[in-house]
Amino acid sequence: MSYARIAKDGLWDNNVVFAQMLALCPTLAVTGSATNGLGMGLATTAVLLASNMLISAVRHLVSDEVRIPVYIVLIATLVTLVDMGLNAWAHELYKVLGLFIALIVVNCAILGRAESFASKSPVLESAADGLMMGLGFTAALVAIGGVREILGSGTLFANAHLLLGEGFAFLELTLIPEYRGYLLMILPPGGFLVVGFLLAGKRLLDRRRAARAEIEAVPQAAVS
Repeated sequence: MSYARIAKDGLWDNNVVFAQMLALCPTLAVTGSATNGLGMGLATTAVLLASNMLISAVRHLVSDEVRIPVYIVLIATLVTLVDMGLNAWAHELYKVLGLFIALIVVNCAILGRAESFASKSPVLESAADGLMMGLGFTAALVAIGGVREILGSGTLFANAHLLLGEGFAFLELTLIPEYRGYLLMILPPGGFLVVGFLLAGKRLLDRRRAARAEIEAVPQAAVS
């Protein structure tokens, strides 16, 4: 598989949230703001990238009978390292994300990529797959969190310097000054609404792309 295809799959065609409909629990729970979504997405991306590389590297050493337990142990080890790292170096973000960091280990997308891709592909391709899947997941979380934050409070990436570090302060924006906002969008029901509308938008775009491709293919077929 080409790296371009891997990137397209991870970012759009096979997006963890909007195509596979996986990891919806953290998606709905932590996306009250774009900052929270970015933090959770980057943590998950780190686990996806490292787990894909590790599993690809040991795929010939693990028998089929015990591969799933081995994969889970590797993923759990990586999640523990990420959890401890966030606690040490990004404690404010660690407190906000809380239990959902540890729950990355049960994210079906991570074990799914390990089983369907990393266990059958070379290390570099597996690394690219993990990175693109992670970035696609991060983009989905940021999009959902951004919409909810804008509609809920009129800001974007609020408190980024506190949660992610001073280097992310440039992301903080107040888009609508003195805006009271809609509390519903920050609460859990707002997550369901935003995910539903964004999912519908993606599918509409996919249908239009497919229809345009069919129209463009007709003249080529006639010429041939």
